[in-house]
Amino acid sequence: MKPGKGHSGQKKSKAPAPPSIRLNKYIANAGICSRRDADELIASGQIKVNGKVVTELGLKVSTNDKVVYRGKTLTLEKPVYVLLNKPRDFITTTDDPQGRKTVMDLIKQAGNERLFPVGRLDRNTTGLLLLTNDGELAEKLAHPSHNVKKIYRVELDKRITKDDIQKIANGLMLEDGPANVDQIAMLSTDNRTLGMEIHIGKNRIVRRIFEHLGYDVLKLDRVVYAGLDKKNLPRGKWRFLSEKEIIRLKHLG
Repeated sequence: MKPGKGHSGQKKSKAPAPPSIRLNKYIANAGICSRRDADELIASGQIKVNGKVVTELGLKVSTNDKVVYRGKTLTLEKPVYVLLNKPRDFITTTDDPQGRKTVMDLIKQAGNERLFPVGRLDRNTTGLLLLTNDGELAEKLAHPSHNVKKIYRVELDKRITKDDIQKIANGLMLEDGPANVDQIAMLSTDNRTLGMEIHIGKNRIVRRIFEHLGYDVLKLDRVVYAGLDKKNLPRGKWRFLSEKEIIRLKHLG
C-alpha cells in the first residue's frame, strides 16, 4: 500500500480558533498602558482593529486581529517586571517634554519592551519603584482595594513632637479627605527621622501629612513596596523580579 492511501477520505480537522480577549486587556498586555487607560484610548477613538476605528469597550480580539495605536501595530509582549531604586532628580514618567531626566533613562538596558512605572514617586523622593508592561498587574497594584503596603523613611527639617506623632497615628483630615497611617515610629534620637507604613496612594501623601502639621520633609525614601525591599539594590540600580516575587505580587489581596 502506498503511503497515505486509505486516508484520503478523512476530513482534515480544523485548527482551533485562537483565544479571544477584551481589547483593553490586549492593549495592556502589549505594554502600552493599564486596562483603565486603555479604555480611555478606545473610547476616544485612538485604536484601530483591522483597519477600522473602534470605540466599543467590550470588544474582543484575538492574535489574528491587527490592533493599531498611533500607527504602530501592537504585539503581545513577554511580561517584564523591573524593580528600580530611584535616585533624586529623576521624574516618574515615560517621557518629559521639558527634557528632564526620567526613570526610563535608568532602565534602558532592561530590554526592548515598553515598560511604564506603577504609581509615582515625585522628583525628590527616592526608593523603590516598579516598572512593567503588565497592565493588569499595574492596575491591580494601583487600586486602593488591594491595600498595597508601602514603608517610607522620612527625614524632617526639625524635631517632631510626641503630640504630632500621635495625631498622625490617629489619622489626619486633609483637604482631599482622611489620611490614615498604619504605623509610625521614631528612628533617630534627634526626633527628626521616622519610619511610616501606609496603604493609601494619594498624590504626595507622606509630604502632605507632615506639611499639614508644619514640617518640611527634607528626605523621603520608599524602602518597601508591596513586599519588595531594597536589599542588594544600590541607589540608581535596577533588577528583574524573581518568579517567586512575581507570583506573590499577582496574589496580593
